[in-house]
Amino acid sequence: MTKEELWQTVLSQLQFKISPANFATWLKNTYVLAKNDGIVTISVPNNFSKEWLENKYHKTILQILRSIDESIRDASYTVERSAPVKKELSPPAPASDQLELQGVSTHRITNLNPRYVFDNFIVGPFNELAHAAAWAVVQNPGTVYNPLFVYGGVGLGKTHLLQATGNQISQEAPEKKIRYISSERFTSEVVTGIRNHTINAFRALYRDVDILIIDDIQFLAGKDKTQEELFHTFNALHEKGKQVIFSSDRPPKAIPSLEERLRSRFEGGMIADISLPDFETRMAILKIKTQERESPISDEICEYIASNIHRNVRELEGALNRIIAFWRLHNREPSLQDIKSMLKSVIHNPNKMVTPKKIIEAVSEFYDIKEKDIVASSRKREIVRPRQVAMYLFRQELKSSFPFIGKKFGGRDHTTAMYAYDRVSKEVQESEMFLDEISLIRQRIYGG
Repeated sequence: MTKEELWQTVLSQLQFKISPANFATWLKNTYVLAKNDGIVTISVPNNFSKEWLENKYHKTILQILRSIDESIRDASYTVERSAPVKKELSPPAPASDQLELQGVSTHRITNLNPRYVFDNFIVGPFNELAHAAAWAVVQNPGTVYNPLFVYGGVGLGKTHLLQATGNQISQEAPEKKIRYISSERFTSEVVTGIRNHTINAFRALYRDVDILIIDDIQFLAGKDKTQEELFHTFNALHEKGKQVIFSSDRPPKAIPSLEERLRSRFEGGMIADISLPDFETRMAILKIKTQERESPISDEICEYIASNIHRNVRELEGALNRIIAFWRLHNREPSLQDIKSMLKSVIHNPNKMVTPKKIIEAVSEFYDIKEKDIVASSRKREIVRPRQVAMYLFRQELKSSFPFIGKKFGGRDHTTAMYAYDRVSKEVQESEMFLDEISLIRQRIYGG
């Protein structure tokens, strides 16, 4: 396997483990520079990408590399200013579709990927509100639903919808200046502007657009300077009637360490959620994907995938890619037993997977608090609420007894667990937004 083929294989697996926005931002223009003595050296275009891959994705990248080649011991990252001329590869057909990849074919100015359009966005009960709101924005940008805030779990199509909106506006009004960007990239540009004394140029760039689209806004939590710049940028655009669109993995109220003035801006327009797709929608998605890849996958196989993979669209597509790869490698349709073997790592029984540890991890991560704090004796409001949610989920998902729950959370009395369960149960019935929070946490529990 050549260096190019090795990295293409890594990318084809990595794109299903991280968000499309992160993939496009941090893996664009990366390649394997060398492979010597079990060390793979990966070239990256700048220091920000280097730091991000080292700190955020190194473990995942190394795990994939080792699954491909057991002789690989480690990976390192280096900034290379000039990439080698890339020759056309002929990887297995299933990878080629995916390796047009989100970042490779993006528009130089808008950052939009032309593959994301409304025509291949499947609409169902789980996303029809968000789709309708996005289409309304296309028809009247800046005048309705401004800002538009779309939220939902990982892999449910938020990035596709946001970019489809930008692409449709660009098609209908090519004179409009559009810029799509991930919140991580927005942050890195703020940092660069401050460090290089070019912050005024940064402000001028973002305040001169007609449509600003920022993906995964939850990653701005705790980044005070970036939030300040976004606040003023938002105000400048909003006052001029320019359209702003955001996405997040949770509603504005649930984003921790977010300035209240910014939260109020997010809530000042239209908030639309994308939930888990139902069986019919999952089948429709698989049918569209098989048509795009010109692969005659039978209804029986599609039904098996749709029946066993519920968590997100990305996992559906990943499962389909594996089956197409098998088909083209062996020149035959896989049997049901073949499929069960191929997909055993992504098809789980949720009831067997969930554990007390998983619930505590998911709740702590969602509310951005330490796991040790959630089981400690702190009475701070920012700790008490997540703790009550965790107690509620212990009862709901594990059917734990109240004495067990109380003991698990710092040796508390069972009446404390009962109170927490009753309080959260009541709020879930009264608040649709809070119900969405619980749903997103459940997705983390079963999706991790």
